[in-house]
Amino acid sequence: MGFRCSSPIFRPLSKTLTLGLLLSPHKQSSLLPLLLPRALSAAPAFQPTPSPIPDDTGLPLSLSLSLYIYIYKCMYVYTSPCPFDFFLFLVYVLAIVFGILGSVVKPQWKAAIDFKWIRDNKAAVAVNVKNRNSNANLELVLDLYERMLNVQKQEVERLRAERNVVANKMKGKLEPSERQKLIEEGKNLKEGLVTLEEDLLKLTDELQQEAQRIPNMTHPEVPVGGEDCSALRKMIGSPREFGFPVKDHVQLGKDLDLIEFDAAAEVSGSKFYYLKNEAVLLEMALINWTITEVMRRGFTPLITPEIVRSSVVEKCGFQPRGENTQVCRYVAESNNCIFLYTHGALVTTGHQCSDHNQIITCHLNHSHHELCNSLSQSQLYPVYSIEGSDQCLIGTAEIPVGGIHMDSILTESALPLKYVAYSHCFRTEAGAAGTATRGLYRVHQFSKVEMFILCRPEESDSYHEELIGIEEELFSSLGFHFKTLDMASVDLGAPAYRKFDVEAWMPGLGRFGEISSASNCTDYQSRRLGIRYRPEASSSTNPQKGKGNLAPPQFVHTLNATACAVPRMMICLLENYQQEDGSVVVPEPLRPFTGGLGVITPKSR
Repeated sequence: MGFRCSSPIFRPLSKTLTLGLLLSPHKQSSLLPLLLPRALSAAPAFQPTPSPIPDDTGLPLSLSLSLYIYIYKCMYVYTSPCPFDFFLFLVYVLAIVFGILGSVVKPQWKAAIDFKWIRDNKAAVAVNVKNRNSNANLELVLDLYERMLNVQKQEVERLRAERNVVANKMKGKLEPSERQKLIEEGKNLKEGLVTLEEDLLKLTDELQQEAQRIPNMTHPEVPVGGEDCSALRKMIGSPREFGFPVKDHVQLGKDLDLIEFDAAAEVSGSKFYYLKNEAVLLEMALINWTITEVMRRGFTPLITPEIVRSSVVEKCGFQPRGENTQVCRYVAESNNCIFLYTHGALVTTGHQCSDHNQIITCHLNHSHHELCNSLSQSQLYPVYSIEGSDQCLIGTAEIPVGGIHMDSILTESALPLKYVAYSHCFRTEAGAAGTATRGLYRVHQFSKVEMFILCRPEESDSYHEELIGIEEELFSSLGFHFKTLDMASVDLGAPAYRKFDVEAWMPGLGRFGEISSASNCTDYQSRRLGIRYRPEASSSTNPQKGKGNLAPPQFVHTLNATACAVPRMMICLLENYQQEDGSVVVPEPLRPFTGGLGVITPKSR
């Protein structure tokens, strides 16, 4: 009998023993001597299912054989177990517990990338890669794909067919010499097949790694070019006219005793901060007001984990791009050092920053300022990973919310799923020193409220408009002067099919600053996260049907949007609502969440 083997207990023999022959009740004990050479040479009659336990962590073959021989003897030879066989069996079990379980490694994952579609639409994909300034190597991906198909279809299948012919011949009555010849032939075929399968696995892994660099396709209305090419969608409100010198939020925070940067720099490093007094109430009010408003629009509230597996970060599309990387590793070797890694390797030596206690590495071809600028422009969110583990601190709640339905098939009636999630966010990016990133504008840790939608493919464009509409309503309620932009192709992160940004006027900075964005990621993330839905069976809408007359599952589309990034909102509030006497007015919508606080006044010294 043949079967699929997924248990780690049977995997040590998954490539060496046909279990059906060993455990069959029709075989006699006289066949046992033939089983040993077969166990050492013949190919398996089944293909093991993927498992997180790697093949190279198997136990010694003698221990593996002891289990099967013990079972065989108990069933067909002895009326009671042999003590020695039981001892071998016990050794095997203990070795399983202390050996295999102690050597479990992180499971490998594969994205459900449609390589055939990429091959058939090579020209369009190549243009998209160029327009988005991606360094994805499309030619290499297609070459690896063709090589994989060639090995898979021709070499592996040929050897498997020859192996099956040998196996069928072994079933008949044969002379010992003929049987031995077939055993040797099967052994040679098995060795050749193992080599080819290893080559195929390497090709598949390399193909996956390279293909994941290819960005999502781009909406046809997205402007082609850099940030300067982004298209203005709307200009809402007008800038306030001040009859007195305007302060920025840093000065206001100091004068009103709201924000403490210096002490935070001593405690944690630059780009950290303490909120004090009414600023704490403002943050809580912004979060509670935002969640309340978004919930009214049918969203389910979440508080997410803030540590996730690095594989989930990758599945959400935060992959290395160019010579930079999105995932930086925090190393507690010296005072607050941050090292930049690409594919797990340190790419440069450190660069000393202006605060004298933080080191950020830069690629050999970049200066520190260029690196920070390129990270900012490409919307990559470098996150902290935990040394010695496969976990990271999240850079956005998009990551844990995206993972909540990972590897699942949803019902069509459950869609759309709308979430509004609160979390802290941690990003290694801090930007170059200067007024553009001064104070709260770019920090390493902050609070954020994120909207996330999973929907049917045909609905994602309309939900994208809904998300940007919610953002516009929220910011209009607070009286901000802002504009919305259809971001240009180069400024799109790899997962985004289209992205709208919101930039609000910040009087103290004297410019517009980004406070929010909304992205339609289509099925880019769901193919990596394994999130599908099963359409309701209907001959008109779903002509293809799978098992049990069910429509085949399809990948959902995912969208995300920032409802409230607290530091940027705090900048807008303090700078736009400042008064000539140095006080700051609290916007009307937030007052129910601040205990009725209407004005923040300077503290008496």
